[in-house]
Amino acid sequence: MVFLFFLIILTTLLIPLCILASWVGIKTHVKEYLIAFLVMEAFLIGVFCVLDLLIFYVLFESVLIPMFLIIGIWGSRERKIRASYFFFLYTLLGSVLMLLGVLYLFFQVGSTDYESLLTVSLSLTEQKFLWLAFFASFATKVPMLPMHIWLPEAHVEAPTAGSVILAGVLLKLGTYGFIRFSFPLFPEASLYFTPLVYAMAAMAVVYTSLTAIRQTDLKRIIAYTSVAHMNLVVIGLFSFNLIGFEGAMLQSLSHGFVASALFLIIGVIYDRHHTRMVKYYGGLVHVMPIFAIIFLVFTMANIALPGTSSFVGELLILTGAYKCNTTITFIGATGMILGGGYSLWLFNRIVYGNLKIQYLTNFCDIEKREFFIFLPLLVGTLVMGVYPELFLDPMHMSLNNLLDQIKPVVS
Repeated sequence: MVFLFFLIILTTLLIPLCILASWVGIKTHVKEYLIAFLVMEAFLIGVFCVLDLLIFYVLFESVLIPMFLIIGIWGSRERKIRASYFFFLYTLLGSVLMLLGVLYLFFQVGSTDYESLLTVSLSLTEQKFLWLAFFASFATKVPMLPMHIWLPEAHVEAPTAGSVILAGVLLKLGTYGFIRFSFPLFPEASLYFTPLVYAMAAMAVVYTSLTAIRQTDLKRIIAYTSVAHMNLVVIGLFSFNLIGFEGAMLQSLSHGFVASALFLIIGVIYDRHHTRMVKYYGGLVHVMPIFAIIFLVFTMANIALPGTSSFVGELLILTGAYKCNTTITFIGATGMILGGGYSLWLFNRIVYGNLKIQYLTNFCDIEKREFFIFLPLLVGTLVMGVYPELFLDPMHMSLNNLLDQIKPVVS
Protein backbone atom coordinates (compact mmCIF):
# COMPACT_ATOMS: atom_id res chain seq x y z
CA MET A 1 0.00 0.00 0.00
CA VAL A 2 1.36 3.40 -1.01
CA PHE A 3 -0.14 4.93 2.14
CA LEU A 4 2.51 3.03 4.11
CA PHE A 5 5.19 4.80 2.11
CA PHE A 6 3.76 8.17 3.17
CA LEU A 7 3.56 7.06 6.82
CA ILE A 8 7.21 5.99 6.75
CA ILE A 9 8.18 9.37 5.25
CA LEU A 10 6.12 11.14 7.93
CA THR A 11 7.86 9.13 10.66
CA THR A 12 11.36 9.78 9.35
CA LEU A 13 10.53 13.48 8.98
CA LEU A 14 9.10 13.98 12.46
CA ILE A 15 11.83 12.16 14.42
CA PRO A 16 14.62 14.64 13.39
CA LEU A 17 12.22 17.53 14.06
CA CYS A 18 11.54 16.10 17.52
CA ILE A 19 15.26 15.93 18.24
CA LEU A 20 15.73 19.53 17.08
CA ALA A 21 12.77 20.63 19.20
CA SER A 22 14.45 19.07 22.25
CA TRP A 23 17.65 21.06 21.75
CA VAL A 24 16.89 23.40 24.66
CA GLY A 25 14.26 21.65 26.74
CA ILE A 26 16.09 18.35 27.43
CA LYS A 27 19.10 18.80 29.70
CA THR A 28 19.42 15.46 31.52
CA HIS A 29 20.18 11.96 30.17
CA VAL A 30 20.36 13.33 26.64
CA LYS A 31 21.97 10.22 25.15
CA GLU A 32 19.29 7.93 26.55
CA TYR A 33 16.63 10.34 25.31
CA LEU A 34 17.97 10.18 21.75
CA ILE A 35 18.28 6.40 21.92
CA ALA A 36 14.61 6.15 22.97
CA PHE A 37 13.51 8.19 19.95
CA LEU A 38 15.68 6.24 17.50
CA VAL A 39 14.48 2.90 18.87
CA MET A 40 10.89 4.09 18.58
CA GLU A 41 11.53 5.14 14.97
CA ALA A 42 12.88 1.65 14.20
CA PHE A 43 9.80 0.03 15.76
CA LEU A 44 7.42 2.33 13.87
CA ILE A 45 9.05 1.65 10.50
CA GLY A 46 8.90 -2.05 11.30
CA VAL A 47 5.17 -1.81 12.10
CA PHE A 48 4.49 -0.24 8.71
CA CYS A 49 6.64 -2.74 6.79
CA VAL A 50 5.99 -6.21 8.23
CA LEU A 51 3.50 -8.63 6.67
CA ASP A 52 3.46 -11.18 9.47
CA LEU A 53 0.65 -10.71 11.96
CA LEU A 54 2.60 -11.93 14.99
CA ILE A 55 5.65 -9.78 14.25
CA PHE A 56 3.29 -6.85 13.64
CA TYR A 57 1.79 -7.37 17.09
CA VAL A 58 5.22 -7.52 18.74
CA LEU A 59 6.38 -4.31 17.06
CA PHE A 60 2.97 -2.67 17.56
CA GLU A 61 3.32 -3.15 21.33
CA SER A 62 7.08 -2.51 21.44
CA VAL A 63 6.42 1.11 20.44
CA LEU A 64 4.90 1.58 23.90
CA ILE A 65 8.21 0.96 25.70
CA PRO A 66 10.25 3.98 24.46
CA MET A 67 7.16 6.19 24.66
CA PHE A 68 6.57 5.03 28.24
CA LEU A 69 10.16 6.01 29.13
CA ILE A 70 9.96 9.37 27.32
CA ILE A 71 6.83 10.39 29.24
CA GLY A 72 7.94 8.96 32.61
CA ILE A 73 11.53 10.24 32.64
CA TRP A 74 11.47 13.45 30.59
CA GLY A 75 7.91 14.56 31.26
CA SER A 76 7.37 18.11 32.41
CA ARG A 77 5.27 17.82 35.58
CA GLU A 78 4.83 15.82 38.77
CA ARG A 79 2.11 13.57 37.35
CA LYS A 80 4.36 12.21 34.60
CA ILE A 81 4.84 8.79 36.26
CA ARG A 82 1.09 8.34 36.61
CA ALA A 83 0.55 9.46 33.02
CA SER A 84 3.18 7.07 31.66
CA TYR A 85 1.61 4.09 33.44
CA PHE A 86 -1.83 5.27 32.37
CA PHE A 87 -0.68 5.39 28.74
CA PHE A 88 1.14 2.05 28.88
CA LEU A 89 -1.49 -0.01 30.68
CA TYR A 90 -4.47 1.45 28.84
CA THR A 91 -3.04 0.74 25.38
CA LEU A 92 -1.48 -2.59 26.38
CA LEU A 93 -4.69 -3.96 27.87
CA GLY A 94 -6.53 -2.90 24.73
CA SER A 95 -4.21 -5.14 22.71
CA VAL A 96 -4.50 -8.32 24.77
CA LEU A 97 -7.61 -9.34 22.85
CA MET A 98 -5.78 -8.80 19.56
CA LEU A 99 -3.08 -11.23 20.70
CA LEU A 100 -5.78 -13.83 21.38
CA GLY A 101 -7.15 -13.19 17.89
CA VAL A 102 -3.71 -13.64 16.34
CA LEU A 103 -3.24 -16.92 18.22
CA TYR A 104 -6.67 -18.14 17.12
CA LEU A 105 -5.79 -17.43 13.49
CA PHE A 106 -2.48 -19.25 13.90
CA PHE A 107 -4.12 -22.39 15.31
CA GLN A 108 -6.84 -22.31 12.66
CA VAL A 109 -4.66 -21.58 9.63
CA GLY A 110 -1.21 -22.71 10.77
CA SER A 111 0.41 -19.42 9.80
CA THR A 112 0.36 -15.75 10.68
CA ASP A 113 1.59 -14.66 7.24
CA TYR A 114 -0.64 -11.85 5.97
CA GLU A 115 -0.87 -13.09 2.37
CA SER A 116 -1.70 -16.62 3.53
CA LEU A 117 -4.47 -15.32 5.79
CA LEU A 118 -6.03 -13.44 2.87
CA THR A 119 -6.73 -16.78 1.16
CA VAL A 120 -8.58 -18.22 4.16
CA SER A 121 -12.38 -18.11 4.31
CA LEU A 122 -13.70 -17.47 7.80
CA SER A 123 -17.31 -17.82 8.90
CA LEU A 124 -19.27 -14.70 9.82
CA THR A 125 -19.25 -15.66 13.51
CA GLU A 126 -15.46 -16.10 13.48
CA GLN A 127 -15.05 -12.79 11.67
CA LYS A 128 -17.18 -10.98 14.24
CA PHE A 129 -15.21 -12.22 17.24
CA LEU A 130 -11.85 -11.65 15.54
CA TRP A 131 -12.90 -8.20 14.34
CA LEU A 132 -13.91 -7.21 17.88
CA ALA A 133 -10.57 -8.52 19.20
CA PHE A 134 -8.62 -6.40 16.72
CA PHE A 135 -10.99 -3.46 17.19
CA ALA A 136 -10.24 -3.32 20.92
CA SER A 137 -6.60 -2.60 20.10
CA PHE A 138 -7.01 -0.30 17.11
CA ALA A 139 -9.82 1.75 18.69
CA THR A 140 -7.65 2.39 21.77
CA LYS A 141 -4.81 3.62 19.57
CA VAL A 142 -7.00 5.99 17.47
CA PRO A 143 -8.41 6.66 20.18
CA MET A 144 -12.19 6.30 20.03
CA LEU A 145 -14.77 7.05 22.69
CA PRO A 146 -14.62 5.88 25.49
CA MET A 147 -11.03 4.58 25.10
CA HIS A 148 -9.66 8.11 24.65
CA ILE A 149 -9.03 8.95 28.30
CA TRP A 150 -5.31 8.12 28.22
CA LEU A 151 -4.47 10.54 25.40
CA PRO A 152 -4.98 13.99 27.02
CA GLU A 153 -3.16 12.83 30.15
CA ALA A 154 -0.21 11.49 28.14
CA HIS A 155 0.01 14.65 26.02
CA VAL A 156 -0.06 17.01 28.99
CA GLU A 157 2.73 15.21 30.84
CA ALA A 158 4.93 14.31 27.84
CA PRO A 159 7.77 16.58 26.68
CA THR A 160 7.09 18.55 23.51
CA ALA A 161 8.83 16.03 21.25
CA GLY A 162 6.90 13.18 22.88
CA SER A 163 3.60 14.92 22.13
CA VAL A 164 4.69 15.53 18.54
CA ILE A 165 5.48 11.91 17.78
CA LEU A 166 2.44 10.72 19.74
CA ALA A 167 0.05 12.91 17.72
CA GLY A 168 1.97 12.73 14.44
CA VAL A 169 2.51 9.00 14.11
CA LEU A 170 1.32 6.86 17.02
CA LEU A 171 -2.34 7.81 16.58
CA LYS A 172 -2.09 6.63 12.95
CA LEU A 173 -1.40 3.06 14.08
CA GLY A 174 -5.09 2.53 14.80
CA THR A 175 -6.36 3.69 11.41
CA TYR A 176 -3.49 1.82 9.73
CA GLY A 177 -4.58 -1.35 11.53
CA PHE A 178 -8.15 -0.97 10.29
CA ILE A 179 -7.19 -0.54 6.67
CA ARG A 180 -4.36 -3.09 6.67
CA PHE A 181 -5.90 -5.94 8.70
CA SER A 182 -9.53 -5.46 9.75
CA PHE A 183 -10.96 -4.66 6.31
CA PRO A 184 -9.15 -7.28 4.16
CA LEU A 185 -9.23 -10.13 6.71
CA PHE A 186 -12.73 -9.57 8.15
CA PRO A 187 -14.74 -7.72 5.44
CA GLU A 188 -18.17 -9.04 6.44
CA ALA A 189 -17.65 -8.19 10.11
CA SER A 190 -16.33 -4.75 9.18
CA LEU A 191 -19.57 -4.03 7.35
CA TYR A 192 -21.66 -5.58 10.13
CA PHE A 193 -20.14 -3.36 12.83
CA THR A 194 -20.16 -0.16 10.75
CA PRO A 195 -23.19 1.33 12.59
CA LEU A 196 -21.41 0.80 15.93
CA VAL A 197 -18.23 2.46 14.67
CA TYR A 198 -20.19 5.34 13.15
CA ALA A 199 -22.01 5.97 16.43
CA MET A 200 -18.80 5.86 18.49
CA ALA A 201 -16.88 8.09 16.08
CA ALA A 202 -19.67 10.66 15.71
CA MET A 203 -20.10 10.94 19.47
CA ALA A 204 -16.35 11.32 19.88
CA VAL A 205 -16.17 14.15 17.33
CA VAL A 206 -18.84 16.19 19.10
CA TYR A 207 -17.90 15.31 22.69
CA THR A 208 -14.16 15.97 22.37
CA SER A 209 -14.75 19.18 20.40
CA LEU A 210 -17.02 20.51 23.16
CA THR A 211 -14.56 19.33 25.80
CA ALA A 212 -11.69 21.14 24.06
CA ILE A 213 -13.52 24.46 24.44
CA ARG A 214 -13.62 24.02 28.22
CA GLN A 215 -9.91 23.24 28.72
CA THR A 216 -7.42 25.65 30.27
CA ASP A 217 -4.19 23.77 29.45
CA LEU A 218 -2.79 24.41 25.96
CA LYS A 219 -1.70 20.82 25.38
CA ARG A 220 -4.96 19.38 26.61
CA ILE A 221 -6.86 21.53 24.10
CA ILE A 222 -4.79 20.21 21.17
CA ALA A 223 -5.05 16.66 22.53
CA TYR A 224 -8.84 16.74 22.45
CA THR A 225 -8.80 18.24 18.96
CA SER A 226 -6.60 15.32 17.86
CA VAL A 227 -9.22 12.87 19.10
CA ALA A 228 -11.91 14.71 17.14
CA HIS A 229 -9.91 14.74 13.90
CA MET A 230 -8.86 11.10 14.14
CA ASN A 231 -12.45 9.99 14.75
CA LEU A 232 -13.44 11.90 11.62
CA VAL A 233 -10.82 9.81 9.82
CA VAL A 234 -12.53 6.66 11.14
CA ILE A 235 -15.86 7.88 9.71
CA GLY A 236 -14.19 8.22 6.31
CA LEU A 237 -12.66 4.75 6.53
CA PHE A 238 -15.95 3.04 7.29
CA SER A 239 -17.74 4.72 4.38
CA PHE A 240 -16.34 1.89 2.21
CA ASN A 241 -15.96 3.95 -0.94
CA LEU A 242 -12.93 5.37 -2.71
CA ILE A 243 -13.68 9.01 -1.85
CA GLY A 244 -13.99 8.26 1.86
CA PHE A 245 -10.84 6.11 1.84
CA GLU A 246 -8.79 8.76 0.09
CA GLY A 247 -10.11 11.47 2.39
CA ALA A 248 -9.22 9.39 5.46
CA MET A 249 -5.70 8.76 4.18
CA LEU A 250 -5.15 12.41 3.31
CA GLN A 251 -6.58 13.63 6.61
CA SER A 252 -4.31 11.21 8.50
CA LEU A 253 -1.26 12.69 6.79
CA SER A 254 -2.59 16.22 7.26
CA HIS A 255 -3.13 15.60 10.96
CA GLY A 256 0.46 14.40 11.19
CA PHE A 257 1.62 17.80 9.94
CA VAL A 258 -0.89 20.10 11.64
CA ALA A 259 -1.16 18.51 15.09
CA SER A 260 2.62 18.09 15.29
CA ALA A 261 3.09 21.76 14.41
CA LEU A 262 0.56 22.88 17.04
CA PHE A 263 2.35 20.92 19.75
CA LEU A 264 5.65 22.43 18.59
CA ILE A 265 4.06 25.90 18.80
CA ILE A 266 3.06 25.20 22.39
CA GLY A 267 6.60 23.95 23.02
CA VAL A 268 8.03 27.26 21.78
CA ILE A 269 6.18 29.35 24.33
CA TYR A 270 6.61 26.73 27.06
CA ASP A 271 10.40 26.84 26.64
CA ARG A 272 10.26 30.60 27.23
CA HIS A 273 7.68 30.88 29.99
CA HIS A 274 7.40 27.37 31.52
CA THR A 275 3.65 27.38 31.74
CA ARG A 276 0.89 26.02 29.53
CA MET A 277 -2.05 27.71 31.25
CA VAL A 278 -4.02 29.81 28.76
CA LYS A 279 -4.84 32.53 31.30
CA TYR A 280 -1.19 33.63 31.54
CA TYR A 281 -0.89 34.44 27.83
CA GLY A 282 -2.10 37.33 25.72
CA GLY A 283 -0.92 39.86 23.16
CA LEU A 284 2.01 37.80 21.88
CA VAL A 285 1.62 39.33 18.41
CA HIS A 286 3.22 42.52 19.80
CA VAL A 287 6.47 40.80 20.72
CA MET A 288 6.46 37.57 18.64
CA PRO A 289 5.08 38.49 15.18
CA ILE A 290 6.69 35.58 13.24
CA PHE A 291 5.42 33.16 15.86
CA ALA A 292 1.94 34.67 15.50
CA ILE A 293 2.00 34.20 11.70
CA ILE A 294 3.03 30.55 11.98
CA PHE A 295 0.42 29.96 14.69
CA LEU A 296 -2.21 31.56 12.44
CA VAL A 297 -1.37 29.31 9.47
CA PHE A 298 -1.68 26.13 11.50
CA THR A 299 -4.80 27.38 13.27
CA MET A 300 -6.40 27.88 9.87
CA ALA A 301 -5.25 24.41 8.84
CA ASN A 302 -6.73 22.98 12.03
CA ILE A 303 -10.17 24.38 11.16
CA ALA A 304 -9.86 23.13 7.55
CA LEU A 305 -9.60 26.47 5.77
CA PRO A 306 -9.58 26.03 1.95
CA GLY A 307 -6.02 25.96 0.70
CA THR A 308 -4.79 23.87 3.62
CA SER A 309 -4.38 20.10 3.80
CA SER A 310 -7.20 19.51 6.29
CA PHE A 311 -9.79 21.07 3.99
CA VAL A 312 -9.22 18.52 1.23
CA GLY A 313 -9.16 15.60 3.65
CA GLU A 314 -12.30 16.59 5.55
CA LEU A 315 -14.19 17.46 2.36
CA LEU A 316 -13.46 14.03 0.88
CA ILE A 317 -14.37 12.29 4.15
CA LEU A 318 -17.72 14.05 4.41
CA THR A 319 -18.43 13.47 0.71
CA GLY A 320 -17.70 9.76 1.07
CA ALA A 321 -19.68 9.45 4.29
CA TYR A 322 -22.66 11.29 2.75
CA LYS A 323 -23.08 8.42 0.30
CA CYS A 324 -23.55 6.03 3.22
CA ASN A 325 -25.18 7.90 6.08
CA THR A 326 -26.34 11.50 5.93
CA THR A 327 -27.02 11.71 9.68
CA ILE A 328 -23.47 10.73 10.62
CA THR A 329 -22.17 13.13 7.98
CA PHE A 330 -24.14 15.97 9.53
CA ILE A 331 -22.89 15.15 13.04
CA GLY A 332 -19.31 14.85 11.76
CA ALA A 333 -19.63 18.20 9.99
CA THR A 334 -20.54 19.86 13.29
CA GLY A 335 -17.03 19.00 14.36
CA MET A 336 -15.73 21.44 11.75
CA ILE A 337 -17.95 24.19 13.18
CA LEU A 338 -16.90 23.44 16.75
CA GLY A 339 -13.29 23.22 15.54
CA GLY A 340 -13.52 26.78 14.33
CA GLY A 341 -14.80 27.76 17.77
CA TYR A 342 -12.06 26.27 19.92
CA SER A 343 -9.21 26.96 17.46
CA LEU A 344 -10.00 30.62 16.85
CA TRP A 345 -10.80 31.25 20.51
CA LEU A 346 -7.47 29.76 21.53
CA PHE A 347 -5.59 31.81 18.93
CA ASN A 348 -7.41 34.97 20.00
CA ARG A 349 -6.63 34.49 23.69
CA ILE A 350 -2.92 33.85 23.13
CA VAL A 351 -2.03 36.19 20.27
CA TYR A 352 -4.36 39.18 20.57
CA GLY A 353 -5.19 41.51 23.44
CA ASN A 354 -2.78 43.08 25.89
CA LEU A 355 0.49 41.64 27.09
CA LYS A 356 0.18 40.18 30.57
CA ILE A 357 3.49 41.45 31.85
CA GLN A 358 2.50 40.67 35.39
CA TYR A 359 2.93 36.99 34.48
CA LEU A 360 5.42 36.94 31.58
CA THR A 361 8.59 38.95 31.16
CA ASN A 362 10.91 37.03 28.82
CA PHE A 363 9.78 37.82 25.27
CA CYS A 364 11.68 36.86 22.10
CA ASP A 365 10.48 35.70 18.72
CA ILE A 366 11.26 32.27 17.27
CA GLU A 367 14.89 31.48 16.51
CA LYS A 368 16.38 30.11 13.28
CA ARG A 369 16.38 26.58 14.67
CA GLU A 370 12.69 26.82 15.52
CA PHE A 371 11.84 28.35 12.14
CA PHE A 372 13.52 25.50 10.27
CA ILE A 373 11.58 23.02 12.39
CA PHE A 374 8.31 24.59 11.25
CA LEU A 375 9.35 25.04 7.61
CA PRO A 376 8.82 21.44 6.35
CA LEU A 377 5.50 21.24 8.19
CA LEU A 378 4.37 24.54 6.64
CA VAL A 379 5.38 23.38 3.16
CA GLY A 380 3.69 20.01 3.60
CA THR A 381 0.45 21.55 4.87
CA LEU A 382 0.20 24.07 2.02
CA VAL A 383 1.33 21.72 -0.77
CA MET A 384 -1.17 19.08 0.34
CA GLY A 385 -3.92 21.70 0.39
CA VAL A 386 -3.11 23.27 -3.00
CA TYR A 387 -2.00 20.17 -4.90
CA PRO A 388 -3.51 17.09 -3.19
CA GLU A 389 -3.12 14.99 -6.36
CA LEU A 390 0.54 14.64 -5.44
CA PHE A 391 -0.62 12.44 -2.56
CA LEU A 392 -3.91 11.08 -3.90
CA ASP A 393 -2.78 9.78 -7.29
CA PRO A 394 -0.26 7.25 -5.93
CA MET A 395 -2.90 5.89 -3.53
CA HIS A 396 -5.61 5.29 -6.16
CA MET A 397 -4.51 1.82 -7.21
CA SER A 398 -3.86 0.36 -3.76
CA LEU A 399 -7.15 1.70 -2.35
CA ASN A 400 -9.02 0.41 -5.40
CA ASN A 401 -7.47 -3.01 -4.82
CA LEU A 402 -8.63 -2.90 -1.21
CA LEU A 403 -12.14 -1.99 -2.32
CA ASP A 404 -12.09 -4.87 -4.82
CA GLN A 405 -11.39 -7.24 -1.92
CA ILE A 406 -14.35 -6.06 0.12
CA LYS A 407 -16.67 -4.90 -2.69
CA PRO A 408 -18.55 -8.24 -2.99
CA VAL A 409 -19.42 -7.91 0.71
CA VAL A 410 -20.35 -4.22 0.53
CA SER A 411 -22.50 -4.66 -2.57
